[in-house]
Amino acid sequence: MKTITVIVARLIFAFAFAQAAAFKFVLVGIDATAAQIAAKGFPFPLLLAWIAAFFEVALAIAFLPGLFFGGAPIAAAAYVLFLGLVFYGPGQWSGDLMAYGMFINHLVFVAGLFFASVHGPGEAMVLRPRRILND
Repeated sequence: MKTITVIVARLIFAFAFAQAAAFKFVLVGIDATAAQIAAKGFPFPLLLAWIAAFFEVALAIAFLPGLFFGGAPIAAAAYVLFLGLVFYGPGQWSGDLMAYGMFINHLVFVAGLFFASVHGPGEAMVLRPRRILND
């Protein structure tokens, strides 16, 4: 059962980041994402939107084979925490309980990523660098 839950968790992490990238590339669009970034006062919003989209693709890919699992959950946690603070943090809560709820959702996601970083990718469906180099 442990193996199955770890695989499902990795698939959920991968899906969440793939979905976020899909929103930027297709569903919402990179220009709309850039507009949201610009609204928060960041310079070079279009460049940052592209970087975010490709970073999310990289995270999705990293979670699937478990190859870069040592750093991927920590990088993902830092990214999700940053997004939560910037887009839904305490400055957004005044009169907007939805923003507060989204911030809490980001924190829960960060907690799961921290948990994953400590416990690793499991033993099933994992590529390991030594296996690739030694085969």
